[in-house]
Amino acid sequence: MIPLKDSIPNVFNPYMVWGIIAANALVFMYTMGLGPRDLATFFHLYGVVPLRFTHPDLAVMAGYPDRGYYTLISHMFIHGGFWHFLLNSWMMWIFADNIEDVMGPVRFLFFYLLCGAGALLTHILFNFGSPVPVVGASGAIAGVMGAYLLLYPHSRVITFIPIFFLPYIIEVPALVFLGIWFIMQLLFALGSGIFGTGTGVAWWAHAGGFVLGMALLPLFRDRKRCYYCYEKIRRKKEFFLE
Repeated sequence: MIPLKDSIPNVFNPYMVWGIIAANALVFMYTMGLGPRDLATFFHLYGVVPLRFTHPDLAVMAGYPDRGYYTLISHMFIHGGFWHFLLNSWMMWIFADNIEDVMGPVRFLFFYLLCGAGALLTHILFNFGSPVPVVGASGAIAGVMGAYLLLYPHSRVITFIPIFFLPYIIEVPALVFLGIWFIMQLLFALGSGIFGTGTGVAWWAHAGGFVLGMALLPLFRDRKRCYYCYEKIRRKKEFFLE
């Protein structure tokens, strides 16, 4: 399922969302200029490698610099390829503007970073000694999606579903779209084994980020901005109060 558009208009210009997407784009363009060896080194130095946290002595012996806590932030701005970057940027574009609306740009930035860091801590918990670096904004964006679910469950999401290579576009409630998305992440995480090998997609990071976003929303939303946004949207979208 790929979201094409949601029905909740943004009230304020999402400057922080634009800034994060721009930062991701700049880092991605930088990595495109690296050769295979330099790119692998970059991923290992600035991506999250669980081994660096769970077995620090082994990590130092393997050549990692000591104390890699900065990677819990830096990994969010690195992507493993064009489609990885594009899909994350698109999901951010669809859902994050409405979350910045109710938080303000500074609060949203801290919320986003905490969701991303917490998501990767979840990944580390279930991939305890993995030497495989994890990169990408998916965990942080999953937190945005969790917050969106709580704020706008009656929003409509125009969704593209490829069926036997034929385009199928439907409009579904955000509660359905995001609920199915979360269940899929959880099922894929469980299917990869409770304690996985650390390869492939970081499904546990997605699930953990989503739950963390829901938990952190009450702490980061600005009640005055939230009320103002609700009133603005209510005038345009009567279904919002159904």
